[in-house]
Amino acid sequence: MILSHSFFNTSEVETSTFFLIGIPGMEHAHIWVSLPICLRYLLAILGNCTILFFIKTETSLHEPMYYFLSMLPFSDLGLSISSLPTMLRIFLFNATGISPDACFAQEFFVHGFSAMESSVLFSMSIDRLIAIYSPLRYTSILTSARVIKIGLVSAIKSILLVFPVPFILQRLKFCKKNLLSHSYCLYQDVMKLACSDNRVKVICGLFVALTSVLYLVCISVSYVRILKIVLRIASHKGRLKVLNTCISHICAVFIFYVPIVTLAALHRFAKNAFPVVKVIIADIFLLFPPPMNIIVYSVKSQQIRNRIQAKLCEKQG
Repeated sequence: MILSHSFFNTSEVETSTFFLIGIPGMEHAHIWVSLPICLRYLLAILGNCTILFFIKTETSLHEPMYYFLSMLPFSDLGLSISSLPTMLRIFLFNATGISPDACFAQEFFVHGFSAMESSVLFSMSIDRLIAIYSPLRYTSILTSARVIKIGLVSAIKSILLVFPVPFILQRLKFCKKNLLSHSYCLYQDVMKLACSDNRVKVICGLFVALTSVLYLVCISVSYVRILKIVLRIASHKGRLKVLNTCISHICAVFIFYVPIVTLAALHRFAKNAFPVVKVIIADIFLLFPPPMNIIVYSVKSQQIRNRIQAKLCEKQG
């Protein structure tokens, strides 16, 4: 496909600084808003590091399901760390300015780790499908070596998917518009400020959106297959027992995709929605999944819960 000539001509970004926003109408209370944000980030970082520590050190957790689970905290940590400095600067110090290069870099990490989390959630759905469809061959199909390869492929694929984005943005022309509508840099948000070739913006926007939608469709197909298998089980108790093994993953999928789909819909179909709604949904997308995934998997995974309780009892003793 041939793109217009303006795409290939590198044009200087006319503004030296973009400006992010906190929560519109609550600027006077930003210092208080920063407290729960800091608490959320602290919980996310400590909790995800704890899960990674237990999976690494406990030999009983060296199973395919927990290897896949360890990839989820890694992507959650990446999302938290890539957005933490920007959000804290806004809410603690009212420092809303960010250079275009720093903004493009942040987009790369936010969208890269989001793509990685989507890929991990899809891998986990395949893990559940194999465990339910062929339980006797589960460990022979998903060996440790294969799980590691899947993890590496997911990470590399996620990086390659978003790798062109910063370079595309650097080539676009920004017509002295510099006010973004979120607390961190999002691709859709920055693209609205660009006045260069609309065809480039549409193609890139569709590409970024389709990568997330594709993973969601693949996860849905996996669960359709799982549901068909479950419905063949004769006993009601047996069906519930099988479905119970998927509850944690289903919760993780909803926790991750509901904010991101809502945010995409607001940008696409509700352009006149209150700015505060878009900001809060975007912040929920980064603040909500990391700590909630910890709670979901700690509560639903008996082995992880038992290890945490055992460590706490040792310290108390």
